[in-house]
Amino acid sequence: MAKGYWIGRVDVNNDEGYKPYAAANPAIFKKFGGRYVVRGGKFTAVEGQSRSRNVVIEFDSYEQALACYNSPEYQANIKLRQPHSIAELIVIEGYDGAQP
Repeated sequence: MAKGYWIGRVDVNNDEGYKPYAAANPAIFKKFGGRYVVRGGKFTAVEGQSRSRNVVIEFDSYEQALACYNSPEYQANIKLRQPHSIAELIVIEGYDGAQP
């Protein structure tokens, strides 16, 4: 079964205001089996526009990834983030087929 992922790109315009959102995320992700694959770190934008923060969170399945996003806990947490950042987030199914 293919895993599910969140791919997020964020520009934070108020670090202090953003902190409660970031602090609440680990417990929410853990409840749905999520784990950080990428959380910040050095990057080079080689094509297109970038944002200052990047994150990839892996879940056991696409359904778990969506369930986490749609959960009451995360939906409430979004409200903490929105006034302090601009974000793009996709939930995507991983590839589970043949490799080159």
